Amino acid sequence: MLSKKIKLMSQSRGWWYDDITQEYSDALLSLGIDLSSDFAQFYLHVEDGVTFHSRNYEIYQICWFVINSSYQLDLKRTHEILKIPSEYIPLDGFQSEGGYFYNKKTGEVLFINVGDTLTKFLQGELKPQWGDFNSLIEWFFDLDK
Repeated sequence: MLSKKIKLMSQSRGWWYDDITQEYSDALLSLGIDLSSDFAQFYLHVEDGVTFHSRNYEIYQICWFVINSSYQLDLKRTHEILKIPSEYIPLDGFQSEGGYFYNKKTGEVLFINVGDTLTKFLQGELKPQWGDFNSLIEWFFDLDK
């Protein structure tokens, strides 16, 4: 379930949409995402264009990217090149050789950079920094204070 802080922030910014489109639901299902998860609820109801900007960074509106870009191909390439397990899906374009990854099995979110943090993650030495998607979004939009 999406946190109240995120819903209120989204509504106050005019980003919240009560209606869920079948196209967006299908996009998430194509990634193996549980539609009852906080991740799915965010992407089914919240939209501010194709990306969300905060903390000098941006994350994708995943549904839009699945439908309107080569996201599935990019996802495959990301897993092959970085050797990241398939349960992790990128939330951004891996800007400056770093990016956010959502674990669709556990709901955890990880930020890694190419190099040391990627190596530590692949060796099991780096754990996800956010225990759930709500925590990432609250941090990303400075709602965690």
